[in-house]
Formats: sequence, C-alpha cells, structure tokens
Amino acid sequence: MAQTTIISNGANLAKYMSLPQKGAVLAEYIWIDGTNNIRSKCRTFYKKPETIDDLPEWNFDGSSTNQAPGSNSDIYLRPVAMYPDPLRLGDNIIVLAECYNSDGSPNAFNYRHECAKLMEAHKDEKIWFGIEQEYTLFDNLGNVYGWPVGGFPAPQGPYYCGVGTGKVYCRDIVEAHYRACLFAGIRISGINAEVMPSQWEFQVGPCDGISMGDELTVARYLLHRVAEDFGVVISFHPKPLKGDWNGAGCHTNVSTEKMRQPGGMKYIEEAIEKLSKRHKEHIAVYGEDNDLRLTGRHETASAATFSSGVANRGSSIRIPRSVAKEGFGYFEDRRPASNIDPYLVTGIMTETILGSIPDVDVVKQVSRK
Repeated sequence: MAQTTIISNGANLAKYMSLPQKGAVLAEYIWIDGTNNIRSKCRTFYKKPETIDDLPEWNFDGSSTNQAPGSNSDIYLRPVAMYPDPLRLGDNIIVLAECYNSDGSPNAFNYRHECAKLMEAHKDEKIWFGIEQEYTLFDNLGNVYGWPVGGFPAPQGPYYCGVGTGKVYCRDIVEAHYRACLFAGIRISGINAEVMPSQWEFQVGPCDGISMGDELTVARYLLHRVAEDFGVVISFHPKPLKGDWNGAGCHTNVSTEKMRQPGGMKYIEEAIEKLSKRHKEHIAVYGEDNDLRLTGRHETASAATFSSGVANRGSSIRIPRSVAKEGFGYFEDRRPASNIDPYLVTGIMTETILGSIPDVDVVKQVSRK
C-alpha cells in the first residue's frame, strides 16, 4: 500500500526563515498601483537603514501595473515611510513609496503627493482622522468564505460582533492581522465582526494628517499578506454580494483641534454645512461602485442626497451621541466605500472643511488620470 506524504508548507518555510541573514536587511517596497491595489517588491541592503533618507529611489515596470505605457514604462519609487516587518521580523522593513514618472512628475495615480500639500498647508489645525476599514473574505474559488456551497447562511442578525461557530468566520486571520499591525507600529485601534457573515472591520487611528493614508495602506498590505498564508482572498468591494446583505464601507472619523475642545460642536456644525455643499464632489472620490452600496438601505444614506444627524447610521454624516451630549469631539462621514484611496478621502475632507490651496484640486486630480 502506497504511503501518503503530508507536506506542511508552513513548517517548510519556517526552516528557511530561521536561517541567519548575516547582516543583510530586506526592504519590501510597497505602493498603490493604477487599479487601486497594492504591489510590492523586495531588495537587500547590507547596512540597516536608520531613517527614510537612507532608502534609495527605486523603479518598476509601470506598464504591468496600469501606471505607464510600454513605450515609457519606468516608474520611480520614492520612499516616504518605513515600518518594522512583522512577516520577516529581525531588522527587515516595509517601505511605503510614492510613484513618479520618468520626467519627475507624480504619477497620475499618486494621490498622496497633493494630499501631503494640503496637510502641510493646514498643519496648524491639527486635523485627525480615524478610518473604519470593512472587508469581506472569500475562498480562492470566489465563494464567500464559510458560506454553504451553492447556498446562503441565515439572514443577518447574529453576525455583527458575533461570538461562536457559525456566527463568525476567519477569526484566526483577523487576530493574526491585528498582531502584525501592532508589530509594525500601525495605530490599529480595534476590530469587530460585521453585519454580513464573513465580513470584518478593523479601525486605524486617530492619525494626524498624511499619516492616516500611510498607515491604512500598510494595514491593507499586511491584511492581504496574512490572508495569503491562510489561502483566503480579501475583497474591498463596497457591495461584494447582491441582495439583502450589507455592503462594506470605510467610515471616516474627522476632527480638528477646535472640534476636540469644549465648545467644539460649533466647528463640527460649520464643517457639516461645508460638506453639504460639496456632496457630489465627495461622492466622486469616495470609491468605485459606491452607488451599489449607498442606496438608503443597510445602514447607508442615499448617494443622491446629503443628510446628517445625531446617532443616525442612515445619514451621510453621523454625530456620535456622546459628542452631542458633551458638545465637542468629532464627526463620522459614513459615505466612503471600503475601496477608497485614503489620500483622496482625507485630502478632499481637508480641502472642504479647512480650505483649498493653490494648484491643488482633489476632484480634478482624479479626472486627469
């Protein structure tokens, strides 16, 4: 009788990951591509980078990432932030980079460049963000993970913040991602199971200015990488499943220093008034296919109209009950979809409530693609 050999990929990898690197440091450069997905490539250094200035510019083939034509394909990576690598450990690092064209101009999909200008111009306002990233887990055949093959689970109800088999799925991935973010220094502030089964949320923040987009991008990268180890696919689509199931958003919490101080409700209300006048402009950069999610059902407002309210999860802007009671704090924009580019959302929010600056227009930036 033939003997079956059982191979453990994890155990095999562990043998090699424990080998000494003999002074080498591995730097995984990551960036946002032309389809709002994350790409990465790794290089070796023989001296540990101490600051971002120690990291050289690099490049990649932009024609393979929807960022450049084949006739002029080199896109340059300019490091902007680095983090300890929870996947390789040791002195190894993750390097977040911006993309630039060969003529030195920001790539059309590099929304961080102009967002950083807005944040710098308004740095005295000390604007903070907190983003609630919802996502859905699928198996590698395109089925929602854990759902009955060819069928559906019981209707929504027991899954939100659920506990117990049959109510939650993939908690192992969620916990692994949580620890990976903490190791990397990401300000991940919490997790919870969401309303649709096999849907989860993690929160990042509060983060000031440009660091919000940076930390969310790295957290997304780590989520994809952790899910690789479990053979699971992460989806950030705002309506991953048609029918009577909740969509996925990126609720964005916002405050300035004035809003966070006693009497800050005045400034929150002023901000909401400004947001009401630019609803269409915000919706334009709040994620693709967001109209499938913002229907006025499943805890959303309609994409067609602007609304606000205290503790109202069916409004565009929600003021938490505690903030209304205390008279200061923050507000939540519930419109952004789960697949947003965080630099577009934090950029237009800053532009709308704190004012535009010369040569920067968030909406026009997208139309120039």
